[in-house]
Amino acid sequence: MAAGYVPGGQAGVNGRPARGAGLAFGIVTCLFFAWGFITALNDPLVAAVKGIFTLSRLEAQLVAFAFFLAYGLISFPAAGLITRLRPMGAILCALAMMVAGCLTMLLAANVEIFPLVLVGLFILASGITILQVAANPLVAALGDPKLSHFRLTLSQTFNSFATFLAPILGAHLFLKGLEVQEGTVVTNLVRAKALGGIDTAYLMLCGLLVALAVFMFLCRGVVNAALPPPKADRVGPAGLLREALASRWALFGAFTMFLYVGAEVAIGTQMTAFLNDPAIWGRSDAAFSVPLLGQVMASDGILGVSVEEAGKAVGFYWGGAMVGRAIGSLLLSRFRAEQLLAIFASLAALACVYVACVGGVSSGFVALAIGLFNSIMFPVIFTLTLARSDAREEAISGLLCTAIVGGAFVPLLVGQVSEWTSYHAALAVPAVCYLLICFFALRAGQAARSGS
Repeated sequence: MAAGYVPGGQAGVNGRPARGAGLAFGIVTCLFFAWGFITALNDPLVAAVKGIFTLSRLEAQLVAFAFFLAYGLISFPAAGLITRLRPMGAILCALAMMVAGCLTMLLAANVEIFPLVLVGLFILASGITILQVAANPLVAALGDPKLSHFRLTLSQTFNSFATFLAPILGAHLFLKGLEVQEGTVVTNLVRAKALGGIDTAYLMLCGLLVALAVFMFLCRGVVNAALPPPKADRVGPAGLLREALASRWALFGAFTMFLYVGAEVAIGTQMTAFLNDPAIWGRSDAAFSVPLLGQVMASDGILGVSVEEAGKAVGFYWGGAMVGRAIGSLLLSRFRAEQLLAIFASLAALACVYVACVGGVSSGFVALAIGLFNSIMFPVIFTLTLARSDAREEAISGLLCTAIVGGAFVPLLVGQVSEWTSYHAALAVPAVCYLLICFFALRAGQAARSGS
């Protein structure tokens, strides 16, 4: 076993957690906050570039495509990197790459070139991909293997807190005065303000990532000490890929992860324009009467929800995931993970069907609630796949993180369907994804009972 991981998430000797595993777990969890914040900035960014560069709905989704394409191309090279540098060495390389991505975004905002925005996002996401491949199995390994679902869900809760904050800040910086409905003309002044907001956001991120890299460098000894020594049987990316593809459960889990990330990202990146649409909240003030939601959206006094106000509301989509993961962390310590996954996926599918078929003001609230049901899906799909596959963890992690490329392709499909129909009818696509996730959960439960 390479990179210091032990099968089944066991760290230490005889399945007991290694000394210092709790502190190491806390240190690694900081990374979940960082990549969650950066990823969720894509939601207001999609709406911003649609207005700034006068893009179609499908073209605006190229933001998600460029970002999540990195997972499909970088995950297995990342797994190979981890086998050579160990997790903390790979994490430091990832943070350096993310700084380079932020600097590219700063250049793109100043020269106003949309393809350069896509390049910057790809570089930034490549670094995040390395973090994901390294950190997810690392968290599962740092402690009692029976609580791996709990630990990864708890770390994802901090990730969700970041995704709650990022759309609110991004909407304030990117979307002030901007409109994205078809036929709207964006003035040079509004465009300049939006580009300045992008510049400010990624400059701040650059500084924070440098600080995080210094922190991780200083703490690398604590994390490395909590892991067993690396084994000698190092395997390159090609070998890891062959091993992962030979495992039926690794492939099943990867397909499910593709669907989950695709559905979640498609809903999130469309949410700003969806809520701003006249068929949802564009001509209603109902959202402003809801405690906390109304205060965060901060009405401008004009009837209906503007694109900036809608962008701030997207934080509650991701905030639902934060609340759900906090609750899910407790539920997963008491109930079977596959049962909870089946329930949450079924509820998400029902919510999507309601939005697609009913529309109107109520569907805006239902759409935001889907984030609550998304909450436990990533960590549970990840750990169920780890538990049922006989491939090494680096191989499984590489394949599952490759499957995050679903966030590149499903949003493109949803964007095209929304062009043909409407924003709310397009949620029929995520509904199908969630039903298939429910099928995975049921099969995982059957496999556990049969011992296969």
